[in-house]
Amino acid sequence: MKYIRIVKSQINKDLFGGKIIILYGPRQVGKTTMVKEIIDEATVPSMYISCDIPSRRALISMPEPEIIKKNIGDAKLLILDEAQMVENIGLILKVLHDTYPDIQIIATGSSSFDLANKIKEPLTGRAKEYTLYPLSFQEIMLSGKNILKTDFEDYRIRFGFYPGMPEGVHDATEYLATLQTNTLYKDILALENIRKPKVLEDLIILLANRIGSIITTNSIANEIKTTASTVERYLNLLEKMFVVRRLYAYSNNPNNERKKGYKIYFVDIGIRNSIISQHNLIKNRMDNGALFENYFIMERIKFLSNNKIYNNKYFWQNYKQIEVDYIEEANGKLYAYECKYKDRSSKGLKIFQEQYSNTISQTATMENYDRYLMRE
Repeated sequence: MKYIRIVKSQINKDLFGGKIIILYGPRQVGKTTMVKEIIDEATVPSMYISCDIPSRRALISMPEPEIIKKNIGDAKLLILDEAQMVENIGLILKVLHDTYPDIQIIATGSSSFDLANKIKEPLTGRAKEYTLYPLSFQEIMLSGKNILKTDFEDYRIRFGFYPGMPEGVHDATEYLATLQTNTLYKDILALENIRKPKVLEDLIILLANRIGSIITTNSIANEIKTTASTVERYLNLLEKMFVVRRLYAYSNNPNNERKKGYKIYFVDIGIRNSIISQHNLIKNRMDNGALFENYFIMERIKFLSNNKIYNNKYFWQNYKQIEVDYIEEANGKLYAYECKYKDRSSKGLKIFQEQYSNTISQTATMENYDRYLMRE
């Protein structure tokens, strides 16, 4: 099925606006499909270059704008897919953009760590960045898919939101296992010359078993028997490769509220389930509360990112271990959410609202979560 991608409409608005467009996102999330659609719909001469292919990469591999212009001909829309494969890509994009500002460049990359490090300084003030996540609830709904809560409970929260996810338990499980191997091990181990693959594997498994729990870098390091600096480095890589997302604590009262520590959520819940080899029905699982929390919070993060809404995002806990799962800060207000797979009671929301009167509190459950996912 073809899905509507919100980021595509955002990019279309920015075409020929005087900026290079940088599109990040994990493997298999649909970046190549999207940029090829943009080319197919373009009304100007266009060119697509897959930088994974050495012969194609060579067309733009020298920071000589005249040579590149000769190689791309009269193209006014230039797509560089997996641009991090090009050496000196930041300098190349800079000189090409400065010399031929009428050419719209779109560069994609599966690792914001790898590509961003290569373009950050040369492209200061010259680029607009987007992130393409796995499918969101909003995009599935906009695409005309009949959304039933049982579909999400019985399929999506088990197998995730990658657009290429096949039907059927066996095929979906196999798809995720392959994606997990390529993303978590081949790609990440290739970055930064990681020398401790066993530590990385132990870290990923620990994180998969602790979604929604408050943890610290030091506690992780102690548990998997490595250094805090190694854990921090690997966590940064996992975030830049769009595997996990950290959520930090909200606190305006350090004497009473936790400030240290963070929560970890997986960008795609299917990848998390694949790591621990668990694709059972959510109603039969001991971790259904953590799964629902991961699902709801990442859906909010995807919605905000897709629609260019820049709310701050946190969790909250006081020193009596009373907490609120998820908080957004926007326009002088706090929006506090508790994520409950079944139980609707929430002591944390009541106490948080007593302390912060500018709070709007909600409890998201499997029965009502859809009313909160697309709140601006």
